[in-house]
Order: sequence, then C-alpha cells, then structure tokens
Amino acid sequence: MVERTIELRRRRSRTAKMTKLKGKLAKAKTPGEKDTLLKKIHRISPWWQQPSVPAK
Repeated sequence: MVERTIELRRRRSRTAKMTKLKGKLAKAKTPGEKDTLLKKIHRISPWWQQPSVPAK
C-alpha cells in the first residue's frame, strides 16, 4: 500500500510540475527561454510533443 501512495504522490507532483512548465512555455518570449523549458519538460516526460497550432 505504501508503494501505491508513493507512486500517486510522484504522479501528482509530476502533473503539477508539467502544468507549471507548460504555462511558462506559453509565456516565454525568446527562443532561448523556450529551448530551456522544452529541455526541462522532456526530462520529465520524454514523449511529450508540443501541440501544433492549426493554420488559419
């Protein structure tokens, strides 16, 4: 039961961190900032892909 609690805590903290990093990525202005944030995101979740913006 302890392992499950640890797993859930880890998952919740990862989700919160990803939400925070995605918000910072949306507000990033320079390419250097975006690159740094993308590296952090990929360290947490290697398969995450930035959603593509549909052409208007």
